[in-house]
Amino acid sequence: MNYFYAALTVFFIVYVLTPILIKLANKIDFLDKPTKRKKQEKAVPLLGGVGFYIAFFCGCFIFIRPLEKEVIHILIASLLIFGIGIIDDWYKTKGKEFGVLPRLIIQIVAAIIIYYGGIAFKGYTDPFRNEYIMLPKEISFILTITWILGVTTVINWSDGVDGLAGTLSSIAGTTLFIVALAKNQTDSAMMSILLVGSLIGFLKYNKYPAKIYMGDSGANFTGFILAIIALDGAFKQATVISIGIPILVLGVPIFDNIYVVIKRALKGKPIYAADASQIHHRLLATGLKPKQVVVFISLISICLSLSSIILLLLKL
Repeated sequence: MNYFYAALTVFFIVYVLTPILIKLANKIDFLDKPTKRKKQEKAVPLLGGVGFYIAFFCGCFIFIRPLEKEVIHILIASLLIFGIGIIDDWYKTKGKEFGVLPRLIIQIVAAIIIYYGGIAFKGYTDPFRNEYIMLPKEISFILTITWILGVTTVINWSDGVDGLAGTLSSIAGTTLFIVALAKNQTDSAMMSILLVGSLIGFLKYNKYPAKIYMGDSGANFTGFILAIIALDGAFKQATVISIGIPILVLGVPIFDNIYVVIKRALKGKPIYAADASQIHHRLLATGLKPKQVVVFISLISICLSLSSIILLLLKL
């Protein structure tokens, strides 16, 4: 019941706070305005991430007891991710582009904070000898930073259709919650359900046609937290099977954006250059409506998540 109360609390916070943020964004002109690349019909408030960041933050202080070192490191690092995202969003409201390098530096710093907080890909179980192999610190560091940066980026890149990033993240968060419960990892389970409850509250206003966007601040924060939950949960004492669980859970944005990166590289384009390569853009180009695109991609994500739960049951 504690998880239910936690989800309900953050849902209520976001549900009440988001209309206030919509009014505030309109008042201070913190709006995502139509451009040649963006096909939205009107300017849309860009402060959605603020609501579920505040809700998640409050939920951690209320429902995670005691606040251990790992959780404190997560809150500090996520503040950096959220803060640089807000700056990026502010630039967008002015019709400008914030530099990739400052964002990347802050994301790396935040990922390092998580690593030194004790959340890392530390090793794996040899399936032939059934022996846990500790990775060298250098490899553990590189894998951890790469995973966090990768998931943070792919969730951000999936935020291209109303409700899509929030829905995919909710599906992933729910699956990671089930995995954490099965492994009796209470903090990971609580963070998962806090994130899911917050996102569901936000989706009420973000579904098509969106009244508010989560912005880079919200998308980066969401991806960052999902990456950490996977590291602190499914990747702990990783076996061949359990390594596949978070990859399947986040399979749609991961595999789609691997395709996007390869395509851009082959064309000689910068990896971070915005284009219409993502799956949602390709589906929209076929004539599907935004709601149909979200449903189609979400069904794929649900199938992959169910596959990951089957893997978990096989492991158990």
